[in-house]
Amino acid sequence: MSNSGRVWTVLTMLEWATTYFGEKNVPDPRLSIEWILADALGIKRLDLYLQYDRPLSSAELEKIRPLVKRRAAHEPLQHITGTTDFMGVTINVTPDVLIPRIETEQLTDLLLERTKHQKEKPLRLLDIGTGSGCIPVAVKQKRPEWYCAGADISEKALTVARENARLNEVEVYFFRGDIWNLAGIRSEGWDVIISNPPYITEAEKKSMHPQVIEYEPSQALFHDDPVKLYRKIIEFAAEQNARLFLECNQTTAERVAKIASLFFNNPELLKDLDNNNRFVIASDGVTNVTP
Repeated sequence: MSNSGRVWTVLTMLEWATTYFGEKNVPDPRLSIEWILADALGIKRLDLYLQYDRPLSSAELEKIRPLVKRRAAHEPLQHITGTTDFMGVTINVTPDVLIPRIETEQLTDLLLERTKHQKEKPLRLLDIGTGSGCIPVAVKQKRPEWYCAGADISEKALTVARENARLNEVEVYFFRGDIWNLAGIRSEGWDVIISNPPYITEAEKKSMHPQVIEYEPSQALFHDDPVKLYRKIIEFAAEQNARLFLECNQTTAERVAKIASLFFNNPELLKDLDNNNRFVIASDGVTNVTP
C-alpha cells in the first residue's frame, strides 16, 4: 500500500490484500479483507461488490492501513472489528474471551431444535464457562420465556458477557462460577445445562494456528485433562436432572459420551459440519446407576 501515486478502489484493495494476506499465511485471505473493508467503510460485505469501482479516499486508506497490518500479524478479524455474529445476534469480542466458533453455533442450534416444544415454558438454562455469553444471549433472544444464565471463572469474561446482554437488550444473569466448585450453583435448580469448556490439551497446542495461540485466552482453550472437566459437568447435570448439551474435542468426544452413558439414558454423540465427533447430548432422563 506504499504506492503513493496509485488510485486505490474497493476492487484493487480487495485484490491486493488477498494476495498480501496469502503471502503472510493469513487464513481466509479474501474474507479477511472483505471484513476489514466493510468495517472501515461502514457497509455490508456484500455491498462491496456493488461499489467495487469506488475510489478510496486518503482518510479511508489511513483507516484501512493499520487494520491490514494487524491482520497480517494474524490478529483475529473479530478483535480487529470488535464484534462477530452469532446465531443472528451481535457479540462483542475481546482478548479476554474465546471467539465464538461455528461449532458452538451448531450446538446452540441443536439445543433450540431439541427444545422447540418447550419454548413457551419458563425453563432455566445455565451455560457453564460462558465466556462472551454468546450462548445464553442468543438463546434468550429466541426463548424470551426462559431464564438464562452463564457462569465463568473469569471476571473479565463476565464483563464482556454482561455488555453483550445489554447490547442485545436481553436479560441474562452472569455470575462467577468454578466448574470444580459448583456448590453455589446447585441451589438454583436448572432444566438445561450447556457447556463448551476448555477441551484442548497442551500436547495439541503446537499444531494450532498462531492467531489462536497468541490472541485468545489460554484459560478458555487448554486443560491438562479435559475429560475430568466433562465428568464434573455431566455429574452436575445429572444431579439437576437437567438436559445436557456439550461441545467436545473430536479426540475426546467418544470418551465423554461413555461417561454420559453412566449418568443418562441413551446419550447421543453427534458430528459437526466437518463430520467430526463433536457434540454429546443427553436429554432422555437420568439413569438410576450410581457410578
